[in-house]
Amino acid sequence: MNYCPPFVAALFLVAAQGAMADIGSRIWATGGVTTIDGSAGGGLVPWALLGSYASDEEWGGTLALSRAETDDYTLSVAGAGVNWRNRLELTVARQSLDLDALVFTLKNGFGLEQDELNQDIFGAKVRLTGDVLYSPWGQWSAGLQYKRQRNFTVPDAIGARDDSGTDVYLSGSKLFFAALFDRNLLLNATARATRANQGGLLGFGGDRNNSYEVMAEASVGLFLNRQWLVGAEYRQKPDNLGFAKEDDWWDLFIAWVPDRRLAVTAAVVNLGDVATLADQRGLYLSLQGSF
Repeated sequence: MNYCPPFVAALFLVAAQGAMADIGSRIWATGGVTTIDGSAGGGLVPWALLGSYASDEEWGGTLALSRAETDDYTLSVAGAGVNWRNRLELTVARQSLDLDALVFTLKNGFGLEQDELNQDIFGAKVRLTGDVLYSPWGQWSAGLQYKRQRNFTVPDAIGARDDSGTDVYLSGSKLFFAALFDRNLLLNATARATRANQGGLLGFGGDRNNSYEVMAEASVGLFLNRQWLVGAEYRQKPDNLGFAKEDDWWDLFIAWVPDRRLAVTAAVVNLGDVATLADQRGLYLSLQGSF
C-alpha cells in the first residue's frame, strides 16, 4: 500500500530542485487541494480551480499523497499535476484499495484471492471562463478523467462491464468575500457524467445499468483566515451493480495552508455501504506540495 509510482517520485525530485523558485503569483489557497481522483478541488469533488499558484503567464505543479481509512477499507492515493498558464491542468493519480475485508466476505462465493485493487487516473481540466475571485458568476472549467483498472478480477466477478472508463464533468466555483460571519465563503457545483462504480475502483457499468448518468456534486468552504478552511462535500453516485447498492459520499473537512508550498487536509468521510460492507465511515488525510 505504500508503493509510490515512478512518475510521482520523478516529480518530487523536480519539486525539490525548484523549491526555492517562484511558485506562482495567484492569491493564497486559490489552487485548492488534490482530490482522490488527482484533480484540483476538495477531497472528493473537483472544483473549477486549477492546481498550484500559476497565473496567466506562468506554469506550476502539485504533488499529493492521500490516505483514507474506513471500517473495512483503506485507500491510498499518489498524484501529480501540472498547470499551464492557469488555463490547462493535466493530472495523473494511482489509487490502491485494500480489499482484505471484502475478499474474506466474498471468498466462499467467488473464490477470490486478490487483496488489492489498483487504478490509474489520467485527467485534463480546461478553464473555460471567469475568475473565482472577481467574476460575478465565478470560474467555470470542464474536465475529463480517464480511469483504468489494473486488477479486474473482483469487479468482473461482481458484474462490472468494463475495466476502464472516462468521466466528463463541468464545475463552477465562486468565492464570496466577507459573506458569512465576515469570512470568505467558497461555493462549488459540479455535474459529472459517469459509468464508474465506486469511483471506478469496482469497474464501469453493470448488470443494472451500463449507460452514462449525470451525477451532482457540491462543495462549500469557509475561510476562517488565510491559512484555515473548513467545509463539507457531497458526491452523488450511480447505482449500476445488482450485486450491491451504491451510496452517495460526503465528508466534513478542514484544510491548513501554512505556506504557499504546503497544504494539509483532514476529513471525516462517509462512503455508505460499499460492496455489501455497511456504513463505511472513517478518516481522510492528504498532504499536498506546490511548486
